[in-house]
Amino acid sequence: MTEKFDLVAIGTGSAASAVAHRCRSAGWKVAIVDSRPFGGTCALRGCDPKKVLVGAADAIDWTRRMEGKGIRAGEARIEWPELMRFKRSLIEGVPKNREEGFARAGIAAFHGRARFVGPRSVRVGETLLESRYVVVAAGMRPGDLKISGTEHLTMSDQFLELDRLPRRIAFVGGGYISFEFAHVAARAGADVTILHRGERPLPRFDPDLVDLLVERTRKLGVRVELQTVVKGIERTPDGLAVHASTIDGHRLFQADLVVHGAGRVPEIDDMELSAAGVEWDERGVKVNEYLQSVSNPAVYAAGDAAASGGPPLTPVAGYEGRIVAANLLNGNKTTADYKGIPSAAFTVPALAAVGLQEAAARQQGLRFCVHRERTSGWYSSRRIAEEYSGFKVLIEEETQRILGAHLLGPHAEDTINLFALAIRSGLPATDLKQMIFAYPTHASDVAYML
Repeated sequence: MTEKFDLVAIGTGSAASAVAHRCRSAGWKVAIVDSRPFGGTCALRGCDPKKVLVGAADAIDWTRRMEGKGIRAGEARIEWPELMRFKRSLIEGVPKNREEGFARAGIAAFHGRARFVGPRSVRVGETLLESRYVVVAAGMRPGDLKISGTEHLTMSDQFLELDRLPRRIAFVGGGYISFEFAHVAARAGADVTILHRGERPLPRFDPDLVDLLVERTRKLGVRVELQTVVKGIERTPDGLAVHASTIDGHRLFQADLVVHGAGRVPEIDDMELSAAGVEWDERGVKVNEYLQSVSNPAVYAAGDAAASGGPPLTPVAGYEGRIVAANLLNGNKTTADYKGIPSAAFTVPALAAVGLQEAAARQQGLRFCVHRERTSGWYSSRRIAEEYSGFKVLIEEETQRILGAHLLGPHAEDTINLFALAIRSGLPATDLKQMIFAYPTHASDVAYML
C-alpha cells in the first residue's frame, strides 16, 4: 500500500513532534513514524524518568547531610521497587497521550522502523510513504563498544526499568549517564564502580569542577577508576567479570550489573539512507546551515540525528525542529544560533555549564579574567551542609561580556540558566551584577560570582 504526504517525520521526540505539528497547522498532510513507543527518549527513556530517580537521591542526600543539624535521618532510605512504581506512574501514559495528540491534530501515525527506498520515499512495514519532504529526527542509541561480551551490558533505558537494584554495579564510561546513575545507585545502597578510559571524566564540563565532583563522588563511596579501558565482559558463577587494562596492567572488576554509559550515536545506521542519496557519518545526517541534507534537498534532519553542530540536548532538538519547520514552510531562511545553551549533569550536587571553557577561550585568543572560588563556606552551602560546591566564570576584559559560566552545587542546574540568558542576550556582567535577587536563594549568589 502506498500513501502520499507533504511531510514524513521519523521519530516522535521533541524535534520530530515540533516539525510535524507546525507543518500540520499550516495545512500540510503529515505522517510521523516511530519503531518505539511514542514520546521519544527524553520523555520515556531519559531526562524525565531519570530526574525522578535523581530527586529521590537528592532527598536522601539532603537528609543525611543534615543529620545532627536538626534532622533525624532514622529509617530514611530509597525503596527501589516503590520508586520505580512512582516513576512509571508518571510516564506510562505518555505514548498513548502522544499518539492521541497526533490524531487530534490530523497527523497520521505509523508504528515501525522507517527505511528509505528512494529520495522521497520511506517504507514502514508493508506501507510505502511517498512525501515531498522527509525529516530525520530519530534520536540516539548507545554506541558499539567493540569489546567482547557486549551481550552482558545493560543499556541506560534498561537501567531505568530495573525492578530491583543489584548489589554491585559497574558503569562503563565516565560521561553524564554513568555519573548520574552512579549517584542514584550509591544512595540507594549499591556498591558502585565507574570505569573511564581517559584521565578525566565528563569532558563537556570544566575540568576543575569535574575534579571536585569526582572527589565528592568518591566520598559517596563510588570507585571512580580513571585510565581504565574495558576490554571485555564475561559471565561467571559470581556474576559478571569486567576485564580492563590500566597503566599498571590488567585488572578485573566483579559486578552483578554492568551498565553502558560510554556514549551514544545517532540511530540512523539501518535507515538505508544511501537509497535516498543522503550523506551521513558518525555524527548524524550531514546538513547545511538550514538543517537540510547536503546531498538530498528533500531531506532535513534535526536533534541528535543531525550533524548540526548543536549540543545533543532535548531543548536543542525541539529548537532545531522549529527551525526545520520554518524552513520547510517559508523556504530556507532560518539558521540556528547555539550561543548560550546551558547543560547539566544531574549528579548530587549538580554540575552545570554554559559558554566557553577556559582552554577554548584561550585558544580563541580572547582576553578575559577568571572568577573562581570553592563556595562550601558560603551561606547557601553551609545552611544545607553541602561541602562540595564551587564556580568559575569567564568575563571578557574589554566588553565585560560573559564568555562562560561553570557551576557545581545545589540547584546549579537552575542557576546556570541566568548565565545562559545573559550570554544569549548579550547582557554584560556589570548589568547582571547589579540585579536585585530574592534572598537567600542560590540565584542571589550570582552577583558574587561576577
